[in-house]
Amino acid sequence: MSGTSGENHELPSLGDGPTIETLLERDAVMQASIPLPSSTPIVEGYDWNAGVDYKELFKTYRTAGFQATSLGLAIDEVNRMLDCRERPLSPNSLDTLEEDPFIQRRTNCTIFLGYTSNMVSSGIRDSIRFLVQHKMVDCIVTTAGGVEEDLIKCLAPTYVGDFNIDGRILRDKAINRIGNLLVPNDNYCKFEDWVMPRLDALLDEQKKKGKVWSPSTIIERLGHEINDSNSILYWAAKNRIPIFCPALTDGSLGDMMYFHSYRNPGLVIDILQDLRRLNRIAVKSTNTGMIILGGGVVKHHICNANLMRNGAEYSVFINTGAEFDGSDSGARPDEAISWGKIKRTAQPVKVYAEATLVFPILVGETFAARHFAKKAKIPNRLCD
Repeated sequence: MSGTSGENHELPSLGDGPTIETLLERDAVMQASIPLPSSTPIVEGYDWNAGVDYKELFKTYRTAGFQATSLGLAIDEVNRMLDCRERPLSPNSLDTLEEDPFIQRRTNCTIFLGYTSNMVSSGIRDSIRFLVQHKMVDCIVTTAGGVEEDLIKCLAPTYVGDFNIDGRILRDKAINRIGNLLVPNDNYCKFEDWVMPRLDALLDEQKKKGKVWSPSTIIERLGHEINDSNSILYWAAKNRIPIFCPALTDGSLGDMMYFHSYRNPGLVIDILQDLRRLNRIAVKSTNTGMIILGGGVVKHHICNANLMRNGAEYSVFINTGAEFDGSDSGARPDEAISWGKIKRTAQPVKVYAEATLVFPILVGETFAARHFAKKAKIPNRLCD
């Protein structure tokens, strides 16, 4: 009877050759590979027997796999961006008729830098300040926190704490937590004391001189007023690098403006002026590059400006967002290509990583390496 216990279920042999079972195994498991192209990189990491050499270590990231490879490709993309930027503008490309020095075309590749407020709360502020101090980027888009945290750090420090400190205890002590960073509430009180007279001055100019303020012109003024060389805003104002903040009221600075609107009402801020200004920078550019840390409004605002010129030539995104929820923050560069925000001929890179881990490496292997190489060639002259 079929299926009774002890019955032999082995597949029959094909003469003296392999069984049908063996042939099936070979077909399913041991299928012959199609050769990969000869140019395909081989996985390879750093050989520590060569000693501790971070320059060589970072070179191996391209072939290490996973997000190390993404970071290695991002380094390559930023270096392509900088190669393009260093090519001189042709005489026909000189922007001699532009009256606004902040948006005048100055290089062959306009670099847009975007970052969220937590980047300025963290030590990444110093990497960003270095880029702005040495005129390595041309346009910045950030959030309200990216503006106010820079100013507040000039007035009082932010401290390293722990992600697990009880929020109730911190609230009782008037200590605010940003991840594992701690900001005493007194810092914001100092900021209020500093910024309120300056808001009064903005309103006074509006009333007496008819000045129309926008977020970027307010940020420029605050950069001049803070007069601190540790500040991003200070160097941006000094070097005429515009900082755009489409959500300027979404933070402590907005709170101060809210309080000010009752104490001394009347200040008007024109956001459309900034939209025209930002989009003009993109449209006028010969080439553009985007470096965006994080997501949300800063990512979309920069990408949308580049849509006005049918896309950026170079792009690097660094964030931890995933695309499955349809958010712009998590969207891969390919989605931006579909909108015309990145050119279809571009080689954009997204690094899935927390930016404090990887952005200093990216800066060191691109902007900083070139900066100090130039200084070495001109020992008797300070570079910009």
